[in-house]
Amino acid sequence: MKIAVVKETFPGERRVALIPGSLAPLQKAGLHVLVESGAGLAAGYSDELYRLKGAQVVDRSEAFQADVMLGVRWAGAALNHGRDDLARLRRGQMVIGMCDPLGSPQAVAEHANVGVQLFGLELIPRITRAQSMDVLSSMATVAGYRAVLLAALELPKMFPLMMTAAGTLKPAHVFVIGAGVAGLQAIATARRLGAIVHAYDVRPAAREQCESLGAKFVELPLETGNAEGQGGYAQAMDEDFYRRQRDLMATVVAQSDVVICTAAIPGKASPLLITEQAVEGMAPGSVIVDLAAERGGNCQASVADQRVEKHGVIILGPTNLASEIPDHASQMYARNISTFLAHLIRKGERHLDRQDPITADTWLTDEGQVVHPRLRGLLQLEPLPPPSPEPTSSGENTAAAGRGSL
Repeated sequence: MKIAVVKETFPGERRVALIPGSLAPLQKAGLHVLVESGAGLAAGYSDELYRLKGAQVVDRSEAFQADVMLGVRWAGAALNHGRDDLARLRRGQMVIGMCDPLGSPQAVAEHANVGVQLFGLELIPRITRAQSMDVLSSMATVAGYRAVLLAALELPKMFPLMMTAAGTLKPAHVFVIGAGVAGLQAIATARRLGAIVHAYDVRPAAREQCESLGAKFVELPLETGNAEGQGGYAQAMDEDFYRRQRDLMATVVAQSDVVICTAAIPGKASPLLITEQAVEGMAPGSVIVDLAAERGGNCQASVADQRVEKHGVIILGPTNLASEIPDHASQMYARNISTFLAHLIRKGERHLDRQDPITADTWLTDEGQVVHPRLRGLLQLEPLPPPSPEPTSSGENTAAAGRGSL
């Protein structure tokens, strides 16, 4: 069976689906690896490095003749930049990558019309045996780290407490909103740089994780007993809750030099947590990095992929920070997608068990139809009949907590 790694066409996307070091286990499993020429260059991996590891370097047309297509962005994750590839895909071909299925279900429907078997890695379930496939956690780790570095570059202060001949420099105060993977990484990075860090998450269980990394957990007098949803994600709350939360949080925001926003609800608009009035209350020169900007943002003043200045405060709305560190981001992504591929293909044959939660949760299209129940609902399609029962293992364990935000 042939698998192919293609060069990304989305503007600014520098990651690659597989790195040379990830090829050996796939080849050992009987898979023949094709790599489009130049696919890994932006991440630091030349065609020659892939050849040395046994891959066949080909042009784009030949790559699309493979049985399995691997990429970072497909369907809605590539937006209109992936449309040219629809004509290259063929019925029965397996396509694996990030697809933004909940945000762009219509793009998934277009791939269904081609007849491919499309798998969306964003929907990997949060269970123990799927942790090594969890691309969202991997990419959020990179984003949380990078967000703090961006803030440090913008802030007209240094992060650490410093005793100098010219006097004592006070440490920066960083407030991290959302203690998911990105938030926790932001806490750890800011602490390593020497900042005083406060953190908040709507999920009470996040307190211990924040404090273990050296952050002071911010408590707000709000009822949060039902704030954690399935898989450890934060649950959407009503508007009255968010209004009270914004009012209470404004004081902490005003006292902070840097605010890192990471609060997100899967498949929904990001909750508004920082109003423009709260921004106005911050000291001039303060910085907000809004990692939720792609879905509307946690900060009212943020604009996706823009640097905005309001009331003397710098607001950044980056949407693809993982791509700014393409080497390690690609290394992590390659491990995730390789493990997922090994789950679907065994001894050179497809092993697609609809009763398995990893397969079922990520399987978006098959035989000309959108097969994912949630997407069918978003597209207002009639439910499909349930698959025939097959023997399956029981007793899935929930993965580690701390993933309610980005």
